[in-house]
Amino acid sequence: MEFIESIILGIIQGVTEFLPVSSSGHLEIAKYVLDDESISEKSLLFTVILHFGTALSTILVFWKDIKEIVLGLFKGQKEDLNFSLKIIISMIPAAIVGVLFDDMIEQFFTGQIILVACMLVITGIILFIADRAKSTDKKVGWVDAILIGIAQMIAILPGISRSGATISTSVLLGIDRYKAARFSFLMVVPLIFGKIAKDVLSDEFMVSREIGIELIVGFLAAFITGIFACKWMIALVRRSQLKYFSYYCFAVAIIVFIFTYLYSA
Repeated sequence: MEFIESIILGIIQGVTEFLPVSSSGHLEIAKYVLDDESISEKSLLFTVILHFGTALSTILVFWKDIKEIVLGLFKGQKEDLNFSLKIIISMIPAAIVGVLFDDMIEQFFTGQIILVACMLVITGIILFIADRAKSTDKKVGWVDAILIGIAQMIAILPGISRSGATISTSVLLGIDRYKAARFSFLMVVPLIFGKIAKDVLSDEFMVSREIGIELIVGFLAAFITGIFACKWMIALVRRSQLKYFSYYCFAVAIIVFIFTYLYSA
């Protein structure tokens, strides 16, 4: 994997992780277009590392919120305890699927861009519907946390935007748009760190020096661009502009369909 490709993939991850257009789907499309065998061999590992970069971006952007939550837990504040428990509850569906169907999930990250295109269409439909939802001041409830968690579980599929699915589900449930974005971005952080820990402890976690440097380059690109994309997405959600991302998802899906048709003809 060339350094320039690592940077490109890192930027794609950093931007698309927070924008509701599916970072995993865009990474799969980019890997397919770049047509590099080394990318395929390290595909899932590289994806995890890039997600790690955007997870740190989330922590940086929401540092004050996270600090208040942690301090509130130590002080025994009920609101912070409930918020933390809702985060944990929302993680359960995706965690169960990730543990039980890990090998099956890996098969989705092998250049199946037709699947990605189909899932992008679904993402576009969800975003278009959510954009029409009315804004409220509602907070995330216990049942809401479970439903948002199920949306995150479904977003394991490349092409289904995790932020798009979770934020759209939240908005359709009547949750305040900023609270929806905040909950959506924070709920994925523990899952990513859990995935990183699992891979590090795995016997298959062996990275050459050359690949390791490329992973670092990709990580930094994802981390830096992720900071700006996260702040941008929060502003966009507040202004209710999700429909434009739905148009984008439809456009990318159409391009993929046309490209694969012409390429296979």
